[in-house]
Amino acid sequence: MSLRTHLDVLVDSSVEYSERAVFQLSIPTAQSPEAQEWRPVTYAQFKSDVEIYAKFWSRQLAACGLPGRSVVGLWYVHGMTYRDVLHIYGVSRANYVPQLFSLRLPNPDVVYELLHRARAVYLIFDESFEAIVSDSPVPRHAALEVKREDVEGETLQPLGDVRLGPDSCVMIFHTSGSTSGSPKLVPCSLRWVNSMVTKSRKIAVPSKPTRQDVTVWQGSICHIAQTFLLIGSLQHGSCTIQPSVIAFSSDELIAMITKQSLNRLNQFPTFLATHLRNSRTNSMLLDLLKGLDEVLFSGLPLGREEEEWARKNGIVVRNLFGSTEVGAMLLSTGGDGPQSGLLRPIDGTSYQFSPPASGPSSSPQPPSTVAHANANTTLLELVIRSDSEDCPDPSLRHADGHFHTGDLFLAVPPAGFVFRGRDDDWIKSANALRCDTKAIEDNVRATCGDLVAECIVVGNGRPSPALFVVPKVPGADEKLKRDIVRRTRGFHARRYLHERISAAKFIVVVSNEELPRTASKGNVRRKAVEEKFKDLLDRIYGAPPS
Repeated sequence: MSLRTHLDVLVDSSVEYSERAVFQLSIPTAQSPEAQEWRPVTYAQFKSDVEIYAKFWSRQLAACGLPGRSVVGLWYVHGMTYRDVLHIYGVSRANYVPQLFSLRLPNPDVVYELLHRARAVYLIFDESFEAIVSDSPVPRHAALEVKREDVEGETLQPLGDVRLGPDSCVMIFHTSGSTSGSPKLVPCSLRWVNSMVTKSRKIAVPSKPTRQDVTVWQGSICHIAQTFLLIGSLQHGSCTIQPSVIAFSSDELIAMITKQSLNRLNQFPTFLATHLRNSRTNSMLLDLLKGLDEVLFSGLPLGREEEEWARKNGIVVRNLFGSTEVGAMLLSTGGDGPQSGLLRPIDGTSYQFSPPASGPSSSPQPPSTVAHANANTTLLELVIRSDSEDCPDPSLRHADGHFHTGDLFLAVPPAGFVFRGRDDDWIKSANALRCDTKAIEDNVRATCGDLVAECIVVGNGRPSPALFVVPKVPGADEKLKRDIVRRTRGFHARRYLHERISAAKFIVVVSNEELPRTASKGNVRRKAVEEKFKDLLDRIYGAPPS
């Protein structure tokens, strides 16, 4: 069986589901969620539009003397518009390799470095970036609308004539957190993309084959989550609704369900939690959520209170666990049974759960109960074996040839797993993007060592991190905050927006006695800090996390 890409999926689905709506695009003139309207795009139109954009880029890039299979960067503000998808699929259909950037890379210097590392030869950018990409090291062009008349007379190389080997690079993503001041490249081979096609098809199977599934855009198409979900939806002739914003209101969700027959809701937990909390006092919303075939969350854990509320009230919630490097890996069964929340590997993968190489001491801090403390000594790291088709590029693997995720789990017989955090210092933001807390803490200690005696970064499930500091000399808290912001500004300027501490309000000055510590080593407990100061953090961010 030949290996398939997103383009093969599009071709097949445009034939099988030609007149079905593949997207419902938000009409920006709507005055309120209640008045929200959408316009459909059919599968046949989607394929035709992709080919129009492909013809444009084939002509444009060839005119620059750039050979096929060259890497082309695409940098967007949101990655949530139909045009964004068309440019990405169009560049790919023109036989080039898209390297995808999003709003979360605000510093063009970092983008330029990543272009250089990927050997990219061209940059397509959101037109709002015009002023800041004037010094681009490669030729550039704004991601403007392309019309049929713009490519009149142009032809495309037949898709079947493009011959790729299993290790040929098809697209390039980036890790959602910075390491040493820069994200990592995540090259995606044909073999790896084929595994996304296979896995996403299994995840997106409709519960009722006789009815078209309708779901919603989860996030930027420049990230693996939405790319994966779209590929799955295309294979079953499903429809994806474009919301007005990623954190759409419960009123807009109601409009999607009642007006567009949305039956599968997929969201990051931070945003899903808002709907679940609102359903406590909105009986109509609760009934609509109960009527959905599935409520899928991914990226980070859903708050225990919200998940328990959903299960007790008949809402079918499922957890899809994944990463940029591997895509979706584990899925819970859903429902309300005792094992409904347990995660299990997706069929057809080759994973193993092994004791982490760094040992129990690097595991997340255990709860106070003896039972949980004992359980945490048996935590297992998820490892993607090299023989698994979704094992990422060799540049990302460890010395043993496998990919060690750093994600830790508790095994629950007979074949389930519960996520127990990571074997490192990373947290996840509201958009499920990763943030290296240790890198921020190390920078504070290096630049503010004369001012700060202790520090710790928190913010799991928040839009950005917060810094708790113990001053060496008590008093003048506001000046201390401003000094820290000033001294660390250069460090944060190179980081994703969700990794930045760029304002004094995100710095909290505390005494040494206020920070909870471990009994054995006296280390400050990150999770305990978040729990102890939850009300304060809620006020800082203006809303609680999921």
